[in-house]
Amino acid sequence: MCLISAVPSPGFKTTTSQTADDTLTVTFTSGDHRSVITATIVPEAKDSVHETSF
Repeated sequence: MCLISAVPSPGFKTTTSQTADDTLTVTFTSGDHRSVITATIVPEAKDSVHETSF
């Protein structure tokens, strides 16, 4: 899996991590919100999104 682009909106920063060749996580963070998107292709292609406001 290869990340092509992760462009944050104004006020957010972006971090990425890849724990395995088949799983990628992109995190968008601001002062009061975090969005974590995880994509995997094994055993099937799927993604999950977790939103946190603080």
